[in-house]
Amino acid sequence: MHICSVVGARPQFVKLAPFSAAIRARGHRETILHTGQHYDEGMSARFFTELGIPEPDVNLGVGSGRHGEMTARALEGIERELLARRPDLVVVFGDTNSTLAGALAAAKLGVPSVHVEAGLRSFDRTMPEEINRIVADHVCDLLFAPDETAMSNLAREGLADRAVLTGDIMVDAFLRASERAPDEETLRRRFRLGEGPYGVLTVHRAANTDDPRRLAAIVEGVRGGTTLLFPVHPRTRAALAAAAIGLPENVRAVDPLGYLDMVGLVRSAAVVVTDSGGLQKEAYLAGTPCITLRETTEWPETVDLGWNVLTGADPERIRAALAHPPRGKERPPVFGDGRAAERMAAAIEERLARGRTGAGRG
Repeated sequence: MHICSVVGARPQFVKLAPFSAAIRARGHRETILHTGQHYDEGMSARFFTELGIPEPDVNLGVGSGRHGEMTARALEGIERELLARRPDLVVVFGDTNSTLAGALAAAKLGVPSVHVEAGLRSFDRTMPEEINRIVADHVCDLLFAPDETAMSNLAREGLADRAVLTGDIMVDAFLRASERAPDEETLRRRFRLGEGPYGVLTVHRAANTDDPRRLAAIVEGVRGGTTLLFPVHPRTRAALAAAAIGLPENVRAVDPLGYLDMVGLVRSAAVVVTDSGGLQKEAYLAGTPCITLRETTEWPETVDLGWNVLTGADPERIRAALAHPPRGKERPPVFGDGRAAERMAAAIEERLARGRTGAGRG
């Protein structure tokens, strides 16, 4: 079977690594289509090298821009490649504009499709990612849900017959990376973190970066106290400069990091402060308290179990959470056992290759 995997951004590269390994181990042909949504070395090429992902067969080079522009360029390029390469199946990951474009292109052309990490809902439709998730779930033929909450969301929307509970493929990736990530001593030395506790800070969501007042409020909230290592997303760096927002002394800005470094840093950190969905979950897997710079989350289990607190961009709430980071009593394996990719490959063969949803043209 010929599978086309569509990716474009850092979280998708991480999910692609175990998925690609699983389907190739079963003898399937894979075309990796990179939209180029993340295009610099720190956000793209390094991840393919570190995670052992084959080089993309095509890179559309859509770059950055407004949501409509990016999605349109990706949709046009993906459609062109699907017509030329004629895969039996298209697989999209997560909730980016590349996810939306890949799902729509496949649906328009009648190519069976799979959504990996289906069923997540923040219930905040002001987030572009929420719209991308919902549309992808409703147009894809097979939905791989990471947990029971996602399965319930899909059932509520009438999609239960397409859904399969596979576990979270990010657990697969995190466990693999943990075996290879740099140790704490190496990371402290490399980033000059000293001997005291440190945290990891990331800010990249448009709701935070595109609003100078919110961005300034977040910076004010993390001022003072714990040293925070801040891998700065290119969009965030531009937003800080445009608004003339300076970083406090305790925040140490660095260029975007590879996945192995991030896993090692999160594992050894005293706290993670982020607006990233994936990093909330990685913090949970590492047993590291998380402060989420949003009012909603697509990973409510991390909050319910006491490992994550939502502060929005409120400086006082951020400071209070940094003073007393959330630390739950238990950390049950709600996101699976690290074998999600195997289950996905098996489900594709069972439910698509055998024609249960009309897939398989060769």
